[in-house]
Amino acid sequence: MKTKNYRSKLPPKALIKKILAAKSVLISGHQRPDGDSLGCMIALAHVLNQMGIQASAAVELKRGLGSPGFLRGVKDLLRPEAAAQNTYDLLIAVDCATMERLPEDLLPVIKKIPHSVSIDHHKTNTLFAEVNWVQEASSAGELVWRLIHHAKWPLDEITAEALWVAVITDTGRFAYDMTSADTLRCGADLVAHGVRTAFINDKIYCSFSRKAVELKRRAYQTLEVQDDVAWVTISGKDFEEIGGTKADTEDVIEIPRSIVGNQVALFFYGSKENERETRISIRTRDPLDASKLAALFGGGGHTQAAGCTIYEPMEEARKIFLEALARWREENY
Repeated sequence: MKTKNYRSKLPPKALIKKILAAKSVLISGHQRPDGDSLGCMIALAHVLNQMGIQASAAVELKRGLGSPGFLRGVKDLLRPEAAAQNTYDLLIAVDCATMERLPEDLLPVIKKIPHSVSIDHHKTNTLFAEVNWVQEASSAGELVWRLIHHAKWPLDEITAEALWVAVITDTGRFAYDMTSADTLRCGADLVAHGVRTAFINDKIYCSFSRKAVELKRRAYQTLEVQDDVAWVTISGKDFEEIGGTKADTEDVIEIPRSIVGNQVALFFYGSKENERETRISIRTRDPLDASKLAALFGGGGHTQAAGCTIYEPMEEARKIFLEALARWREENY
């Protein structure tokens, strides 16, 4: 397959043409979708269906959707087994840097789709689709907004709210360093299309399940600090005992990150299904590049926010990662 790769500010004509030529589209984001991934999937599916293009967004729902699960459009999401009942001529992968990061249960369906496009803002994107539009931006949500705006596609309140959630969750409510003047223009336009800002703020940042609160309490109890590195841990057993999922822990990384003088914040979390799988969320401050640190273990992400997986039990994985972090800083900084 001959690929076309674009790193332009505006969506390339080839991408718009590929989407408009499709009759049936499957939209997918990364595993364990966050607000950015979920919001983009819902927005794109809604817009394309309004335009007469049959579009479905599919996710693995078994791990939950967390606070963005209130969005209108969630009810239309397909489970992988339902998606497998249909055929598609185009895959739109959004907010996903590699084929391997797409939901595992969807891969048998995805591999049968003849054409693909990728819309992503991760600089570590591997350009795995037929047409790749990869542009560093505040969020994939901002890129989808640029696409809709540039192509003059319909933008209503349902789409605007889905993209608002995508943008605010990936920018920390317009606070992180990738927030630009274009990001604020995007936000202003979405508000002009009827976004219920106070309602959404309450849903995402002021309403937590008891499971989420208990997981955060346990995370606080594990807090460790060594010089300018801090970390917290939630084990697979914690998730099992509480009945929570990773979706209930989206802001746990802010616990170590909030320590004064912190340069590296880490969140180690386990899996209920596999005790030999440890995931690590990474946040750094200048000049440290989180994506390069994550790449040591096959992960990736952004300059100040990234993640990776180590296939070892929690205690051993933490030891391996912290030792690698120390060597990496000594050799590169």
